Amino acid sequence: MKGWLAVLAVTLGIFSLVTTEILPIGLLTPIGEDFRITPGTAGLTMTLPGFLAALAAPAVTVAAGRLDRRILLCALMVVLALADVLAATAQAYWAVLVSRVLVGLVIGAFWAIGSGLAARLVGPGHAGRATAVIFSAVPLGSVLGVPAGTFVGELFGWRAAFAVLAVFTIGVLAALAWALPPLTPLPSTDATRLGVLREMTRGRATRIGLLVTVLVVLAHFGTYTYITPLLRQVTQVSPELITVFLLVYGTAGIAGNFVAGAAIARDLRLTFLTAAGLIGVATCALPFLGDSKAATLALLVIWGFAYGAVPVCSGTWFARAAPQAPEAASVLFTSSFQATLSAGALLGGFVVDTTSVSVVMVAGGVLALLAVGVLSRARSA
Repeated sequence: MKGWLAVLAVTLGIFSLVTTEILPIGLLTPIGEDFRITPGTAGLTMTLPGFLAALAAPAVTVAAGRLDRRILLCALMVVLALADVLAATAQAYWAVLVSRVLVGLVIGAFWAIGSGLAARLVGPGHAGRATAVIFSAVPLGSVLGVPAGTFVGELFGWRAAFAVLAVFTIGVLAALAWALPPLTPLPSTDATRLGVLREMTRGRATRIGLLVTVLVVLAHFGTYTYITPLLRQVTQVSPELITVFLLVYGTAGIAGNFVAGAAIARDLRLTFLTAAGLIGVATCALPFLGDSKAATLALLVIWGFAYGAVPVCSGTWFARAAPQAPEAASVLFTSSFQATLSAGALLGGFVVDTTSVSVVMVAGGVLALLAVGVLSRARSA
């Protein structure tokens, strides 16, 4: 029982991370208006954490060696709470960006370590179910975190949303300190080394996983980062209704996460391919059907369901490609995912500022469909 409580605590930790990381998606417009910056510049709040997380994932896990994971995860939660407080009290945009740097450092280290703890917390027999629970934090961040943060931001200002997150993160810190085994350290079963990571990248299955993850995540975050401007400009959705749309999107994501968790046991490649294809179709269609609220909502359901499958598909692909090095596989998954997340937000911001939000949707859809082409010719990991 205590092992499952520890899984829940780790899940809450990743939920806090994911919510903090993607919260600016729902607050991009008010943040930009407050500091008088363009949507693309405001998109740096999404870009910085991912790039830093990509660097922090291997750097921290290699440096930590066999350090007690319980102490490390708790320390990372302290830093995350401080980052939320800094964002909530920032009087200049540079201070917001500093807070996002701290968020990136925490995300890379916590996700790389925490997502690989399932087997050690509940045993190998329940590892698959525990891993699905931990990864459910990703769509939960969309279905609960971002809509709730957007709602708080609309009522009390975007700073209040980060203040609430700081309080929540302190609660997660307490849960981790209590639930993770306090007497038995949680060392890495095989301390992650740079040599292990280099060896992994030489495998064909790993390289396919990297390419597909890059294409799909680039497509998703290059578009989803700017979903609020699209809903306001193209669909003409009121600020209050945007929260509802994001809530529906996130609910579909949770369903997609658990459906994918069952489907990958039968065919991982086909599940990943289907998710990428649905993202491509939905994002390409939004600029053409986005003037209808009903059509937009339906496309967001498809998109959310498909993206809910992506983290568990990608993470499982890397794990199967390197079963002998689970933490190294988790590090590679985290680094590739986070680096591409940031690149997507950055490139998407450039396209939005130079063309339009509709163009970025179509461009993202094309990338997702390229991933379908890669997977259609690949063997499952």
